[in-house]
Amino acid sequence: MNYKGYIGHAEYDEDSHVFSGSVINTRTVITFQGESVGELEREFRASVDDYLVWCKEDGVPPEKPYSGKFNVRISPELHQRAAIGAKLNNLSLNSFVSKALEDELALLAK
Repeated sequence: MNYKGYIGHAEYDEDSHVFSGSVINTRTVITFQGESVGELEREFRASVDDYLVWCKEDGVPPEKPYSGKFNVRISPELHQRAAIGAKLNNLSLNSFVSKALEDELALLAK
């Protein structure tokens, strides 16, 4: 589910007969539940809206789902290989890593 840039993921709990979900693209904990798919979708949107209202009332900027920046810890050897691969392809290290991620994600989508 996607609403206002926030992505919700839910699972069905057979024991309680309810769908439980959370927004998966923020560090902020935003959860929702529903007994039907329709209710789950409504509660997801309501939870996102509640979060945005809370931010506005408290004067806190809402967390953007992703900033486009992240740190990755890798071995010095892999770092070196990636830097060399980037240079050999006339790319910055950022562009090289971005392309590698795009290529891997394209494979997963198949």
